[in-house]
Amino acid sequence: MTRPTLKTIAAETGLAVATVSRALKDAPDIGAATKTRVAEAAARLGYRPNRAGVRLRTGKTHVIALILSTEADAMTHTAQLLNAIARGLRGTPYHLVVMPFFPDEDQMAPVRYIVETGSADGVILNQTRADDPRIRYLHDRRFPFATHGRSDMGLTHPFFDYDNEAFARTAVRALAARGRKRLLLIAPPPDHSYARHMTAGFLDEAARAGLSAQVADDITSDSAGAEIEAAIARRFASDPPDGLISASTTATMALVTGAERGGATLTRDFDAVGKEATPFLARFRPGLIALPEDVARAGAFLTRAVLAAIDGADPTLWQFVDRPDITDA
Repeated sequence: MTRPTLKTIAAETGLAVATVSRALKDAPDIGAATKTRVAEAAARLGYRPNRAGVRLRTGKTHVIALILSTEADAMTHTAQLLNAIARGLRGTPYHLVVMPFFPDEDQMAPVRYIVETGSADGVILNQTRADDPRIRYLHDRRFPFATHGRSDMGLTHPFFDYDNEAFARTAVRALAARGRKRLLLIAPPPDHSYARHMTAGFLDEAARAGLSAQVADDITSDSAGAEIEAAIARRFASDPPDGLISASTTATMALVTGAERGGATLTRDFDAVGKEATPFLARFRPGLIALPEDVARAGAFLTRAVLAAIDGADPTLWQFVDRPDITDA
């Protein structure tokens, strides 16, 4: 079938091609009834603007690139993030493209590709580091972007972050309320921004409560499940903690299983706190303490933030830290 064009819509509606074109661009001199008539005809005919032509005319690709690590697994919040961003772009001329990068490749590769080829109008970064060369690269080139997570680089940019310091403090208080005194945190990888925030909140809150607190140095919340299980089982076989905190759903499941392999029983010998994007942990083990992270809210905010960045908005207006509700504990 021949691809519908402006001429096709003009023939369908009996309007001039120029009128159809201006109606689709929402020109102020075209009446609402005409715009509706053109839009309905365009939808009925399956009309799509020629993106190559749009780019030549406007300099825009109408593409937003989300850069994701392939290390993410099925239990992470990746699916929710994708869904929220896609919904945020619905009804706009923008399309979402996912740019994966692998653990064994330069994390700068997809960022450089996008900027050097002009293959997107804006970028959303995930898994932000405290000192993130991707942020510096985009910032220095004034390329529109927004990040899921903050950085510690002194650069002003749009971001959405979860307050992981507050998460850790809430988790410590919840475990203390259950009488736990020897706490262990399975933190994110130390080069991630949120690892610093979480560790600082954990150690300070435990000190305030007079509790013993350790941060696991042999595993992180991104370690393989089998590795976490084995490490926790070893700890429970020798000097067991009685309170566990983890930064992810998968890590929480693995550490509980590891403790059980070490002969311990949840709620009797130990308690555990995990962060989750969807209600799941309570179904895995009743008695687990789960604190929610609203990833859909993050995705919706980041979508608006990157579109605002494309329009040249002040980045300080697009910075948000989401704090966990202490009642969730």
